[in-house]
Amino acid sequence: MPRYGEMESHFQGKAPEEDMIGQLQQNNKRSTMTLNMSGLWDVVPRLDHYRLSRRAKRPSLSTLHEGNLIKDANAVETGQVGSVAGQQGHVGIKLGWIQGVLIPCLLNIWGVMLFLRLSWVVAQAGILHSLVIIGISAVVCVITTLSLSAISTNGEVKGGGIYFIISRSLGPEFGASVGIVFACANAVAASMNTIGFCDSLNDLLKTHGLKIIDNSVHDIRIVGTIALIVMILICAVGMEWESKAQNFLIAVILGAILDFLIGTIMGPQNKEQEAKGFIGFSSKVFMDNLWSDYRYSEKNNQTFFSVFAIFFPSVTGIQAGANISGDLKDPASSIPIGTLLALLISMFSYVTFVFFAGAAAARDAGGLYNNTIVECISDNCTYGLHHSYSVMQLMSVWGPLIYAGCFAATLSTALTNLLSVPRLIQALGQDRIYPWLFYFSKGYGKSGEPYRGYVLTFGVAALFLLIANLNVVAPLISNFYLASYALINFCTFHAALVRPLGWRPSFKYYNTWLSLFGFILCVAIMFLIDWVTSLITFVVIFALYLIVVYRKPDVNWGSSTQAQTYKTALSIVYRLNSIDEHVKNYAPQILALTGPPGARPALIHLANLITKNNSLLISGEVFPTRLSYRLRSARLRSGYSWLHQQRIKSFYHVVEDLNLERGAAALMQATGVGKLAPNVVLMGYKTHWSTCNHKDLQEYFNVLHNAFDHKLAVAILRIAEGLDCSVITNANGDDEHGILAQSSYDLAGNTLMHADSDLSMSTQIPRVQSVPTIGTPFVSHTTDVIHMIRDSPVHWNVRENLKQKKKIAADKLLLEKRNGMASIPENITIFQKKHKKGTIDVWWLYDDGGLTILLPYIISTRSNWETCKLRIFALANHKQEIGAQEKEMDEIMCKARIKYSSLKMVDDISVEPKQETLSFFDKLISDFRMNDSSDNSECYVTDFELQNLRDKTHRQLRLRELLLENSSQSTLVVMSLPMPRKGAVSAPLYMAWLETLTKDMPPTILVRGNHTSVLTFYS
Repeated sequence: MPRYGEMESHFQGKAPEEDMIGQLQQNNKRSTMTLNMSGLWDVVPRLDHYRLSRRAKRPSLSTLHEGNLIKDANAVETGQVGSVAGQQGHVGIKLGWIQGVLIPCLLNIWGVMLFLRLSWVVAQAGILHSLVIIGISAVVCVITTLSLSAISTNGEVKGGGIYFIISRSLGPEFGASVGIVFACANAVAASMNTIGFCDSLNDLLKTHGLKIIDNSVHDIRIVGTIALIVMILICAVGMEWESKAQNFLIAVILGAILDFLIGTIMGPQNKEQEAKGFIGFSSKVFMDNLWSDYRYSEKNNQTFFSVFAIFFPSVTGIQAGANISGDLKDPASSIPIGTLLALLISMFSYVTFVFFAGAAAARDAGGLYNNTIVECISDNCTYGLHHSYSVMQLMSVWGPLIYAGCFAATLSTALTNLLSVPRLIQALGQDRIYPWLFYFSKGYGKSGEPYRGYVLTFGVAALFLLIANLNVVAPLISNFYLASYALINFCTFHAALVRPLGWRPSFKYYNTWLSLFGFILCVAIMFLIDWVTSLITFVVIFALYLIVVYRKPDVNWGSSTQAQTYKTALSIVYRLNSIDEHVKNYAPQILALTGPPGARPALIHLANLITKNNSLLISGEVFPTRLSYRLRSARLRSGYSWLHQQRIKSFYHVVEDLNLERGAAALMQATGVGKLAPNVVLMGYKTHWSTCNHKDLQEYFNVLHNAFDHKLAVAILRIAEGLDCSVITNANGDDEHGILAQSSYDLAGNTLMHADSDLSMSTQIPRVQSVPTIGTPFVSHTTDVIHMIRDSPVHWNVRENLKQKKKIAADKLLLEKRNGMASIPENITIFQKKHKKGTIDVWWLYDDGGLTILLPYIISTRSNWETCKLRIFALANHKQEIGAQEKEMDEIMCKARIKYSSLKMVDDISVEPKQETLSFFDKLISDFRMNDSSDNSECYVTDFELQNLRDKTHRQLRLRELLLENSSQSTLVVMSLPMPRKGAVSAPLYMAWLETLTKDMPPTILVRGNHTSVLTFYS
């Protein structure tokens, strides 16, 4: 077999040396130290070697070990065949930690609550309870920020923010479901903040006696829609304009905060301010406002948790930096620094506001009437912290600046939300998790702006804006945010608990159990706020989770759940190894010697019928010559792909450079791990045993001896048409169809279902296969590999390649239809189709521990076979009455709880076979007869052997007559396998026995257990 380096270089029309030099010149654009050892090149570590794009490739193992100078060898070996053009990703404006994290977080936290509701919170909860509310919110946010920082510093964080973080940590099921929920929450939060802006604008217009239509709902809809359009346009223009807008807004908010603080320190400047509740700093006011005073407000009797529910959305902004992580210069360092600092500043500002408002403003005030301060009771007061949302304007130096700050806070939060949602939706679309989001994955321009996502975001935000009633959706928004925070904490807890080797966050100030506490705290707060909306939230997340589980996207992101699965499986296998086996828990664990699984479908489907949902199945192949790494990988992918298509859960093992006897022995000894090892060897019947090479026949026969030597049970399947379908498969053109399917799958893999969210649809990622690829063709010849390399996307554009493959396959299918296509024999599919009626005949001739009766019983319980009748035939012992023997056999079946339709004791087994049967047998062995018994050849039948085994031979011949008489019309026959005694029976004589038993019969399974009980009477 030629080496692949020579083949590939030949097809590319370049000498190997030129290929290597060209590769080194291309990949080593900057000076890199290399070590030249006899013409082979070692390279020192480089950052580009570890990138997904693999712009620079280290020499492959085969290049260094074998001296094969293969261009892009490493990419071929790892399955990363594809163009790497465009892998630089988006090259738009990249932001630092201040502009990209700190300011967006502050703008998101300082929202509608700061200027419109914080004074009302102080009135209801009092200073102490307000501090407790802020403290609890701060604890949740700090713990979540620590968890978020740990995850975001454990590798590069790409576009998609919270979705990217959770999906790469816990897997696509959790990440995608929370991503959708979080996108909806952000879109609705944008409309909520826009409505807050419109409310404050209406208050400002009302004080001047102005209005647009009704100074109420219609005005909110008109102004809010215009505001949303303007903000969407600002976001769509690009990051640079949005950043400039943020700088202006944060300056206005800081100005408004200073305006309030200075005004409060200065105290009331006139009698009107004092009459409306602005007293100035006073110990009496402080003591009056120290304790809570929960009243009926906002159409509800307020409590601690209802006030907490209204306040908590004001701190849901810590994810703002992570939401635009793809636009940050260094997300790993920017997110922790910027988020923690923003949280510290915002919490300090809230506490300051609580103390200033609580110590300087009264809860109730009657206002000024005829230049006289009106004394009032709580029921008829119109001013004060309880009754007026404009207390901050009253206490400030210049009231209009507070309105400007309120506008800036609400619009900035809405702007941040509107900016993050399209990118999150784009990341979801690019990962191909939900089919309805594919359309929104396209990016425009150098920075890949998600314009389609902006349109969708505007639609959702405008829809909730038009409802103009946020009392219903606000708790749901809070719960959605808390759900995402809970999962962020759980991500960190899970990863820190499992501690896969890839968990190495550079941010060290996190704690496993603190993250768990944060998760529990978030969930508890959700239910304390509103248990109904919490249930709705979890139902939505669970529904989205089930969709992803059902679709089973082919992605591999190295999640902690994947690491947990590995560790759990490993732990269980170790634990299983220390548990003694018990007959009640016996399960047939099958090693099926199928070759490539698709080559003998009946054999693997029979094995699957027995092991499905019950036990271990391993498909084994013995390849006679040495396989290169690439051929072996292609063979394994092809086998697993066929198993995946057939929905068969099986492992696939290949041993190479061995003959059948030694290869099968290697599989028997080496496959499995611990107690998860085969105890049954399933083989196909060697149909052409009489005409094949004697060496091949002897090897086949010795496989049986090896199995029994290892105390393994043996089952042999014979179908009249034979089991090998490889010729039929090739006749039907499966190679071409496989390549077509592979091209389609590679297209999806390279551009859609990759591990990197921050990519446009036009990019083509070289994809590392994490699970077997659907449709990978079985590579059996060197020319097939050359064809695959030549037609691979390295040389063609992927889409053009796919079109060409489709055309070739379509032409071939058309030609086959005209000429007539080879059909797969019906008996090949016997174990796949539904049998509405039929019989399974079991000839339990020898007690082998019960496997001969257990296997047909298992088959009869499967849905495709459950309507078939089970008939049992057993040999009679002449030393005992037939009636007593039949009763004993019936008792065995009853105690083993195996139902059957009829039981027949065969009592004429000792009758001499007919002359016709004897002639049939003589003809079978005629080519193997040898008179001279002194020859030690194992592949001949001597007269001495025939005479010595005459009685046993005649028993097989008589059994043939009985089988033809009783079971020739059965659907399936299961029969005890004659024991090939070592040194007593030769290979051709034994195969002649099997031919006698199975010739002209329905599909037959010959079974011999290892003579250890597999049935038990006891509970």
